[in-house]
Amino acid sequence: MANYYCEYCGRKFAAISDMTWLSCNRHPDGANKGKHKFYEGAEKDFYFCKYCGRKFSSISDMTWLSCNRHPNGTNKGNHAPAL
Repeated sequence: MANYYCEYCGRKFAAISDMTWLSCNRHPDGANKGKHKFYEGAEKDFYFCKYCGRKFSSISDMTWLSCNRHPNGTNKGNHAPAL
């Protein structure tokens, strides 16, 4: 059975439909101000930030931390997974 992950917070879901009706606590517009976003990449052993290239063991760990190369400015946004 496949797992589905939110690109914003890394939360794992059993079905895409489950993620589309729940609010995401790490949404870019603010906590619970938007829905989860389906991560379209494959499940991997490691994930890399698309802004700085830093390596993480999970999307959840990645999206928790600020990125010093975020397009909005240094530490003005969190790391984001590359596909």
